[in-house]
Formats: sequence, C-alpha cells, structure tokens
Amino acid sequence: MRARKFTADDNARRGSTNLAEGVTKIAVVGLGWWGGKIVRDLAESDQVQVVAGVDLNADARQAVAPCVQRTYADYAEALDDEDIDAVILCTPHKFHTEQIIAAAAHGKHVFCEKPLSVSGADAQRAVDAMAAKGLKLGIGHERRFEPAVQGLRRAIADGHLGTPLVFEGNFSQDKFLDLAPDNWRLSAAEAPVGPLSATGIHLVDLAIAIFGRPTQVWARLSTQATTFANGDTLTITIAFEKGQTALITAILATPFVGRVTVLGSQGWMEVRDRTHPEDPHGWDVTRQIRGEAQTSEFFPPHASVRENIETFARAVAGEVEYPVPMEEMVVNARTFEAITRSALSGVVESV
Repeated sequence: MRARKFTADDNARRGSTNLAEGVTKIAVVGLGWWGGKIVRDLAESDQVQVVAGVDLNADARQAVAPCVQRTYADYAEALDDEDIDAVILCTPHKFHTEQIIAAAAHGKHVFCEKPLSVSGADAQRAVDAMAAKGLKLGIGHERRFEPAVQGLRRAIADGHLGTPLVFEGNFSQDKFLDLAPDNWRLSAAEAPVGPLSATGIHLVDLAIAIFGRPTQVWARLSTQATTFANGDTLTITIAFEKGQTALITAILATPFVGRVTVLGSQGWMEVRDRTHPEDPHGWDVTRQIRGEAQTSEFFPPHASVRENIETFARAVAGEVEYPVPMEEMVVNARTFEAITRSALSGVVESV
C-alpha cells in the first residue's frame, strides 16, 4: 500500500489557493499512507491550510515538503509553533491520548484519526483535557459525512423506516496485504484486533450514531487467509440499551466491499460503496418501504474526508457545532475496548 508522491504541481496548486482570512492552520502529524492522503486532500481547501508536516521519518517529511511550509521531526516543536492552530493526528492509536493532552496544554485544537483511543478511560482523559481548555476535538469518522449515509440517517429520523431494528454492516478490504510484516498495523501488540481499528470501527461509530449506547458485545477474531498476527477476519454483534442489534463484519483478506443496511419496522435501506473511501466513486442506495415499489438511487462521489476536516475547522472558527459529540467519541472508545476484550476472550463482554 503505497502513498502517491508529492510533485511540483501539488505545490503550485497549494500556492495558488485563495485562502480566506481566518483559515485554520494545521500541522499533520504522522505522514504515512493516511497522513499523506490528508495533506493531498486539503491542498485546495479554502478553509484549512496545512502549514507543517511532522514525522520521525526523514523520507516521509521530504515526501510532503513540496506541499507544506515546514516540517518537524519532533511533535513538541510543532506544538511550540505559534502559527499552528490545530494538529491532525495520523499516528498509531497508542499515542493518541498523550498527544491530545499535550496539544491541549499548548492550546491547540485536535483532529484525531480513528480510533480516538483503545481505552475508554484514556479517551475520557483526552476529552476532559480538551474540554477544560475550551478546545475543539474532531475525529476521523468520515463515513458520517458521506451523502448516502446522511440520507440514510435522515430517512431514519423522518420515520420512513419505522422503528429501526437492526444495523448490518460490512467494511472489508485487502489493502493491508501490501504492508511489510513489521508494519504497526499488523502488530498484535500495537493493534491487537487489526480488522477493528482498520475498518470495523467506522461501522461501530455509525451504529452508535443511529442506535445510541451499546451495552454488550460479542466478537470473533480469526486469522484464516494471511499471516497477520492480529487477525484478518472479525465479526461483531453489539447489543444496544433500547433493544436494537448491530451485526458487523470486517475482513482484511478480501477485495473491497462496503455496505451498510438498516432494517426497520416499515422498511429498510442499504448503502453500498462502489470503491474504498480513499478514492470514492459514489454510492448505490436501495430503499424498500412496505406497500411501495423498491427504489434505487446513485449518489455521486464526494470528498467526505475533506468535508469532515473542514467542518472541524469551521467549528474551530466558531461557525458551526462539530457534529460528533465528545461523549459519543468516548462511548466509541469504550465499545472498541469491549470488542477487543471479547475478540481475545471469546465471550460476551459488557461495554
């Protein structure tokens, strides 16, 4: 899985962007696959300017140098940079909590890639540190910003599906087959349930957004088609406090498939991705309401990753409320922790 190299054209496009006054100046921390994508995605933003890149690896810093004003090897240097309003954390998730707390101490807003933390208690510490300073915290759950998913949530809120009963989701890919065996994403120590942090957590987030607070989880993790130390196949059942259930699958050894379905008492609605969200080609949405003909609709591609970050920037500017509440971020982390326990224990675990 190789990130595209930056070119002089990227730099020219960055320089020609007409940035509005009050633009949020950001440092991207962690310049691997996803960090590099974010730098590229924001190259033409009129709300966010990536002014710095941060990574221990000199080659990673050099790769983004054409698109930023400066690079740092040390995160602390970026936090000391008074020109930086916020940081985007694309680092291994074991570092997130302390990096967020450090940013809060320096008065920096934080956009953190998922998962916020692998521990509910640590996620609460991070949220508390940000809230105490009145700072904004964003989270890399860009699926909430996909137009098709937003349409699904509107249909639920408007009662078109009746009482929502079951959430089904499958977010699988084979991108990790290209990773070196020593990559942290394949480590049983750093990412003990690999399919969960890679893709499954996005579906957990959507289920929480729709159903509310989970109470119990049961997960099964296995390694069947690879040598991944942290598993290649994950299935999850989540029980929610109002009686609903989510059934989630995340596989790292099959070609990409992305599907979200909500089944309700009056009908159901399914969203299917045409491609991986890294390079969206749109979504096919099917809806079946009792007594009506089944309908299908195509939603064209949309830059959901960029919209998420730009919405965060608008929240920093005081223009909007960021749509993912901090309490849901903590609930997601607590659910992540319970799923990890269940995947390793093989029994039902409480959230």
